[in-house]
Amino acid sequence: MRHVISAYVQNVPGVLSHISGMLASRGYNIDSLAVGETEDPKLSRMTFTVVGEKKITEQVEQVIKQLQKIVTVITVEDMTDDKFVERDLMLIRVGALPGARSKVLEMVSIFRAKVVDVASTSMMIEVSGNESKLKGFIEAMAPFGIIELVRSGIIAMKRGQI
Repeated sequence: MRHVISAYVQNVPGVLSHISGMLASRGYNIDSLAVGETEDPKLSRMTFTVVGEKKITEQVEQVIKQLQKIVTVITVEDMTDDKFVERDLMLIRVGALPGARSKVLEMVSIFRAKVVDVASTSMMIEVSGNESKLKGFIEAMAPFGIIELVRSGIIAMKRGQI
């Protein structure tokens, strides 16, 4: 099971190290991590995902309690059971010889992605969306040859009330 955890933290040096160290010391591997300044420059928002078996839910609750004890942490919440919007940004360089470019461009269009660089034998594509969309795009690009790939990590916000 995947847990998406969001934390508002003070925007000071060492917070990321402190939190990731605490998670690592308890045996958690951070599957995805994104940190950025919020509307308040004194605060950053960390969004990270941890993956594990069903029993991880109880452990995540314990981790959240531990995170809340850290002085630089303002709030922490597990958004897994809430309705939320998530996005992940990916840059992917694929082989694109002149004869295959139209097929690559067709897939770019289908996935609402964007070509951001073209070289003689490759193309770099930017695509954003949820995890399943990015996995689908990776699968669609595999036949062309994935040369390089980088992802930003998941960011997420709870949906607003209607």
